Amino acid sequence: MKLLFPARKAITVFALTAFLTTASMVALAAPGRIVAELNVSGRTQDGETAAVFVNGETSRGGRSVFSSSTVATPDEATAVLSVAGTGRIELAPNSSVNLVFDDQMIDAELTAGTLTVLGASGTVKVRTNDGKDTVLNPGESISAAGNNGARKQSGKKDYTWVWLLVAAGAAVAVIVAVSSGGGDDVVSPNR
Repeated sequence: MKLLFPARKAITVFALTAFLTTASMVALAAPGRIVAELNVSGRTQDGETAAVFVNGETSRGGRSVFSSSTVATPDEATAVLSVAGTGRIELAPNSSVNLVFDDQMIDAELTAGTLTVLGASGTVKVRTNDGKDTVLNPGESISAAGNNGARKQSGKKDYTWVWLLVAAGAAVAVIVAVSSGGGDDVVSPNR
């Protein structure tokens, strides 16, 4: 009977551990929890793949980032965070941001560097060090000091100048034709 009692304790401890492990995995994989995927680009001076810091931990990319996280980039790395169904933001080198997001918005507190919105189906609101909240559209960037950057150039080129040049050329042709065609010779059909 003495051998049976320690075996029961071991089975109970094993069953309880299995239950708690399974329950925590189910809670973490609960539907509706929005995550961001982290992609890192850049190389260190040694030629190694650059890393960024997520909540103080080193990450080289491919990591899931949860809401209420802090992401910081060193001087050789750029990070792109793709928030499922909401948008994509890019952190320039030497940037730091505190992120809170859901399926409709990204709320970022930019404490250093520059943040650029690469795409958004939801709202992207950024609080900067000057205490102002700015809503950014795709292609817009902002620095931690609160300076809005110009829109990043998209793949589309602006050919407005070509149409203006064509219109100016047509106007010149009309003026030349009118001014040179005014001869004094009148031809009468009755002569």
